Amino acid sequence: MRRDVLELREFYASPLGEAARQMVGRKVSEAWGETTGLDILGLGYATPFVGFFRPVARRVVAAMPAQQGVEVWPAGEKNLTCLAGEDSLPFANALFDRILAVHALEESPDPLALLREVWRVLAPSGRVIVAVAARNGLWANSEATPFGHGRPYSRSQLAELLREAELEPSGWTRALYVPPVSWMSRWAEGFEQAGSRVWPKFAGVVLTEAVKQTFAVKPKGARARVRIAPPVLTPAPAGPRVLVEPRAGAPLGAGETSP
Repeated sequence: MRRDVLELREFYASPLGEAARQMVGRKVSEAWGETTGLDILGLGYATPFVGFFRPVARRVVAAMPAQQGVEVWPAGEKNLTCLAGEDSLPFANALFDRILAVHALEESPDPLALLREVWRVLAPSGRVIVAVAARNGLWANSEATPFGHGRPYSRSQLAELLREAELEPSGWTRALYVPPVSWMSRWAEGFEQAGSRVWPKFAGVVLTEAVKQTFAVKPKGARARVRIAPPVLTPAPAGPRVLVEPRAGAPLGAGETSP
């Protein structure tokens, strides 16, 4: 069962949620670099992170699963979010250049179907980043945060799932080394710098980027055997007509009369 959208919003309004937004958002920004003029989709509960790109991207919208609920975002502006079925996103094929999925896979009843929808709406050579709770991290074992619910993933498990959805993993990183304790969020930056060097396997979140690759396939011709039957009758060319007069005294054939 998915976390309610109100629980997610409450978490990201807390000091610990703000630290998570900063640490994960920085990794996404570093991976994507320049996003001027691109179309970006936030999937799951990605609004705390995709807001970074609104000033330069051409379009930034968000889709939230129906089981989770939806919120109006951005606050006080024209709404850019919608409620969507996980296996039927309300977007045209190949619409988005970048997709960020956060709090999307862990509690999905069918993660593969969700990723196949990501493949469908992602443009050729488009890039998706999937952020999930890390199996070995402290955050996956703490139900006080949204990352402590659902199904955590290891890096290899996530890569295998992406490949099954025909998305080719192209890079990965980790984030959230601060323990999931509210009063320690003030030292999140220090934990982030030290953790990546000292205990990298204990990060709270693993982020994997994948690319949609499309290939033009030329159909191969199939060799077929054709049986050619010989003609039943072969017409012979007509020769010149030769008239032969009967000899005198020769018998006449049937039906012939003597002149």
